[in-house]
Amino acid sequence: MSKEMSPDVIEADETVRVRFTINGRKVACQVAPRDTLVDCLRNQLELTGTHAGCEMGACGACLVLLEGQAVHACLMFAVQADGARIETIEGLSESGSIGDLQAEFHRRNALQCGFCTPGMLISAHELLSQANRPSRLEIRDALSGNYCRCTGYEAIVDAIDAVAGMRMAASPHEGEDEPS
Repeated sequence: MSKEMSPDVIEADETVRVRFTINGRKVACQVAPRDTLVDCLRNQLELTGTHAGCEMGACGACLVLLEGQAVHACLMFAVQADGARIETIEGLSESGSIGDLQAEFHRRNALQCGFCTPGMLISAHELLSQANRPSRLEIRDALSGNYCRCTGYEAIVDAIDAVAGMRMAASPHEGEDEPS
């Protein structure tokens, strides 16, 4: 007796076509339903700045922005991101939106081996897009999902704090007129 499969059931050996907008570019991939987003990014799209660390969502090495929010790409199936707008560390670097963070991380030696740095930068970028001038405690809280084995975090917090201060100084203060 043959089993008739429902049209929404996918066989284990089948692949599914997914489409994303990654770093401003529309892409399509064929993925197995069990492929994680981090695997798709690294293996199919060669966006290797997103790292597969613990593969349990605890280290933050796999962070990407999905619709502007940081998500663990190791905990998400690629099919779950179908149709989404995704930004990786490569896209944020190329656009220059984290150039000041990268420069300050470098200046303050806030990176060692570099494995965790992309995730740290994603977390810092998300924090600074939500809070103009976060406290050092808020910075530490934002980094609590990122694990680094090489640093003591102090230089990382210093770098993010310095960038927050520079951005605040560069933007017009609330209630004041902009210079003409």
